[in-house]
Amino acid sequence: MSEEAYTLAIDIGGTFTDVVLREHTSGILSVAKVLTQSPDPSVSVLEGVKEVLDGVSPGAISRAVHGTTLVTNALIERRGARTGLIATAGFRDALEIGREGRYDIYDLFLKLPEPLVERRLRVEVRERLYARGEVMIPLNEDDVIKACEVLREAGVDAVAIAFLHAYVNPDHERRAEEIVRSLMPDVGISVSHRVAAELREFERTSTTVANAYVQPMVSRYLARLEDGLKALGILAPLHIMLSNGGSCSVQTAVRFPVRLVESGPCGGALAAAHYGNRSGHRQILAFDMGGTTAKAILSENGSFPTTTESEVARVYRFKRGSGLPLLVPVLDMIEIGAGGGSIAHGSELGLPTVGPQSAGADPGPACYARGGQLPTVTDADLLLGYLNAEYFLGGQMDLSVGRAADAVDEFARFTGLDRMRAAQGIHDLVNENMANAARVHAAERGIDLNGYSLVATGGAGPVHACGVAMRLGIDRVIVPPAAGVGSAFGLMLAPIAFDYVRSFVSRIAALYREVVNKLYGEMEDEGRALVREAGIDDSEICVVRTADMRYVGQGHEISVPVPLGELTEGSEDELQSAFDASYKKLYGRLCDGVPVEAIHWRVTVSGPEPEICDVVSIEEVAGDLMPERQRDVLFSEGKCRTGVYRRDKLGRGVILKGPAIVEEVESTTVLPPGWMLHVDDTSNLILIREDA
Repeated sequence: MSEEAYTLAIDIGGTFTDVVLREHTSGILSVAKVLTQSPDPSVSVLEGVKEVLDGVSPGAISRAVHGTTLVTNALIERRGARTGLIATAGFRDALEIGREGRYDIYDLFLKLPEPLVERRLRVEVRERLYARGEVMIPLNEDDVIKACEVLREAGVDAVAIAFLHAYVNPDHERRAEEIVRSLMPDVGISVSHRVAAELREFERTSTTVANAYVQPMVSRYLARLEDGLKALGILAPLHIMLSNGGSCSVQTAVRFPVRLVESGPCGGALAAAHYGNRSGHRQILAFDMGGTTAKAILSENGSFPTTTESEVARVYRFKRGSGLPLLVPVLDMIEIGAGGGSIAHGSELGLPTVGPQSAGADPGPACYARGGQLPTVTDADLLLGYLNAEYFLGGQMDLSVGRAADAVDEFARFTGLDRMRAAQGIHDLVNENMANAARVHAAERGIDLNGYSLVATGGAGPVHACGVAMRLGIDRVIVPPAAGVGSAFGLMLAPIAFDYVRSFVSRIAALYREVVNKLYGEMEDEGRALVREAGIDDSEICVVRTADMRYVGQGHEISVPVPLGELTEGSEDELQSAFDASYKKLYGRLCDGVPVEAIHWRVTVSGPEPEICDVVSIEEVAGDLMPERQRDVLFSEGKCRTGVYRRDKLGRGVILKGPAIVEEVESTTVLPPGWMLHVDDTSNLILIREDA
């Protein structure tokens, strides 16, 4: 066997940390699922790595990939560094003024997120640029020195520098950075023209501050993780999952930690697309439900929509505009509800609801017997018979039916229902909430879900997949191998990739070709250097260009493909045609006679997609397969005596008719009445409604 035969993937979630080891030649997976430990999740990581390394030489690992919710959680819980902001005179309050809009015009007590930097640590310096980058007021270096004195005395650990129009001309920011670095050599420094080089002052400043806020913590954490892996004998390069579906080196992640905000969930999306394509299904709804949250994204032909307008740390979890805006490229996922640890309770209006509060890993659901006393989705699923108290995590963790019953009884008294109807209500409510969010997400994008397949990953995903699919009118559910650690597996599919952007407003009919060519050249050179830093050869680097365009007068842009190479005479017509095609596809019409302008010019530089071996063979099973056991399970159709099967005993040719339960170490698949299951040649479980 080759000495470089394995890839290691690590995904830290709010409840569980998943570790997957894949052998390159055979594609065989070894998996571990351990409770996430706080405050240092690297302890859980190393515990899981030791478990999957059983009998494998650490030197045989050629690549390690890591996805984490660390950045998102730090921003939500305000656990970042003490941060200072150096801003253009007159703009220290941009973080609080924001857009001056109300995300809910009917809420008289509307709350806005508190800035990450308190006002006394936001220091102004005299400097000013015109919108095209010409100097109006030169940088006053004495002001920068005084700002350093103020911030040093306040004991800040990180400094963000965000000057007006620095995305066009970064000279003032560069000089200010030099001064800060010389006077405060021990602090982390983030400058806006590197973190988010595009217009919109509030969003750019917010993104730069968020990057500075989490930078020291991410730097310390990744250093501990690298040291821990090396102590185990793993010397392979560690790559970090980004929010855009790509990965990068540790050095890049430390420079731009804000790019990790959706690091973990992206893995589930990549895994869903991979397994959907293997089964010949190109239109999928990737549905990943773990212990804390559930995410979904629509994919066509293996590609995902991306957005550069995201938010984190919302005051109201599902209200757009109530969070901190970030100008970072992310897969256009939606948070569609709850996870297994989400708590059922009465809302302020006295109505039963589930989430967004979660029991997490500590104390966890009541059935974990770790101190949790509130009813959760997992408690309800256990009482309904969907989960096996003696085979949770393959029997590594016993669940307490009694504690789950006591917790759900509290919710039952609130609703006036008996215990089992209350448990069924929790299960149905979370399914309906997730389906409704996915329905709205599809409608906003003009997508008809008819003909789509739902691919379920995450520990709780296969439990709830059919319930969500039925509510969406989806007739096919795909449950991949090791679905419970799907996000960790998906990390292995991420190529080295990084996105760049420059803002330069230009009408297409009068395009400043020289300026745009210069911007694209600079971004591509910087991107190639960064990808080479991760060990990718020049010959394997791929470059993709896009531009954000709109009709003059519109407030938002659409993404339009831009051809590679120098823009020359005649390129204006190409760009106009590309815009027309993209706009008509989205909105079904064009605005004839209205000029078009480009706002942002973007480049994605990436390495090759990792090769994943799909040769894992499964045996054909002839004849009827008898269940391992039977148990009573409560479905919406009523209580049914239900056969329970082990997934590792299911082979090609097996057909199960619902109701049935399929158990594996990392997850459980629930097949309701009216559904049929078969195993395809790629070892996916294919669940189909019988009346479809």
